Amino acid sequence: MSQPILRKLTLKRFRSLPAATVEFDNPTFLVGQNGSGKSNFADAFAFLAEAMASPLQAVLARRGGFSAIGNRGSARGRPFNMGLSVQLQQLDNDTAEARYGFELSPLSGYGFEILREQCIVDRNDGSRVWFDRSGPDAAWQSNVRSLDPVLEPNALALPLIGGDTRFQSILRFLSRMQICHIQPAALRNMQDPDEGVRLYPDGRNAASVLHEIQRSAPDDWRTILDLLEKIVPRTVGVQPKRHGNKLTLEFAQDWALREQVKFEAFNMSDGTLRVLGLLAAVFQRPSPSLLAIEEPEATIHPGALGTVLDVLRHAGRSMQVVVTTHSPDILDAEWIEDRHLRIAQWEGGKTEICPVSPAVRQALSEHLMGAGELLRANALTPAELFAQDPRQLQLFAESDLTCRSSPSLRPMAK
Repeated sequence: MSQPILRKLTLKRFRSLPAATVEFDNPTFLVGQNGSGKSNFADAFAFLAEAMASPLQAVLARRGGFSAIGNRGSARGRPFNMGLSVQLQQLDNDTAEARYGFELSPLSGYGFEILREQCIVDRNDGSRVWFDRSGPDAAWQSNVRSLDPVLEPNALALPLIGGDTRFQSILRFLSRMQICHIQPAALRNMQDPDEGVRLYPDGRNAASVLHEIQRSAPDDWRTILDLLEKIVPRTVGVQPKRHGNKLTLEFAQDWALREQVKFEAFNMSDGTLRVLGLLAAVFQRPSPSLLAIEEPEATIHPGALGTVLDVLRHAGRSMQVVVTTHSPDILDAEWIEDRHLRIAQWEGGKTEICPVSPAVRQALSEHLMGAGELLRANALTPAELFAQDPRQLQLFAESDLTCRSSPSLRPMAK
């Protein structure tokens, strides 16, 4: 497994999470009952990735606007300020650590503005580059003299200046995070062809993605076919197939007397299509920086989940993996330790994300019970944490940003 690049994610009043600070391993399994807020947490990755590639106003609009995703604190109250921040490590050969975050404030109607945005990059040579915009007019400050962007009150700075080599690695990592929640109906339907370099969360362009893998990575394509046959017995092949200006998927299965029978996607089971979508997500080119997979166990036979876990471990060699689940069968793997586990629970009208309790850590470290066994026994319990006050949440670094700056990079204020 590769080391996690995303070490910590902090959420302030995001959806059902009024205040959460979550640390990650690779992979990280987020365990919780239905309705506990796992999908709301996973959407934070998609939200950040989209905000790096699209206008923030459009990203919010796709989710129903600021009022739909800002945590209100009560059913009838107005949404409060909302913020997200990440702490990253070893983004590339030059970057030791990085921190990025922003906070949004709602305006009357459906508007919003950037209350603050901050990015800090600590390099392996000991130098630091940074920018910080804050205050009523979001005044721009940076120790990189060549940066002086013209910013709208509701536009983020990082997507605009991410072409600068000093901040490029952060933008690249955040924009390449992906969420995977495969919907079999999306694979069963005829699909619009595209370049096949980024799988949609529901898998509706899986045929194009698989075609690109087949073309550019034949070894990975053979691995996909081998894994598909292990998970779905007698399924020995799959091919993207063109119908006019649409694409579909054609499966080959071994029947009696070694006769192969071909079926198109609309004849295949939900489990088969979900497995293929998961394989497309893991082997797509280029690889995501982080892949958040929602409930990979859905409609898949428990006997095949061991191979699904092997796929997830394989994925962890080239990307960071986060999995949401409530399946003890997924957690039965002996290699899963307490550091891989986080518990999502719904308590008092809010989602809390916690590490496992000391009793669970002891049971796992001493091999008394596995995580799956603990979940079956309703003993996979979270650690008791003091409720965080969103007003006290640390989204930004408040220390002197200039203290580690290179002498050639003097502070500049606008």
